[in-house]
Amino acid sequence: MSEINRSLLVVKPKQPFLDWAHSWDRARYTLDDIHEDSTAYLIPEYELNDEQMVILEYCHGFIFEEELFSWCIDEATWPEQRDLKTFLEWFDLEFHSLVFDLAVGTPLEYVDYGQDEVMTTN
Repeated sequence: MSEINRSLLVVKPKQPFLDWAHSWDRARYTLDDIHEDSTAYLIPEYELNDEQMVILEYCHGFIFEEELFSWCIDEATWPEQRDLKTFLEWFDLEFHSLVFDLAVGTPLEYVDYGQDEVMTTN
């Protein structure tokens, strides 16, 4: 078991996200449905809770768009307002400062979807 130099952010949609999804999708999901497999993001390592907001300021735009894209690729349906305030209104967040790699011996792989490349680290 090894500790890695990343922290973890779990993003769980809240009611405004669900309302947006229902505005264009006929399927009727509940918050429980969409929380079953919430997305987890590796983020820069941090030690103090005060650092969480700095990390969010850095990455909230990417995460917001990734969450929207995972439900609908038509950007015309996306909300125009995607600032940090809106992000916090649309998502519950769980920060975890320690991340352990239990798959010792299996290298991490990074897939760059823009390049269709897989990179491996040791």
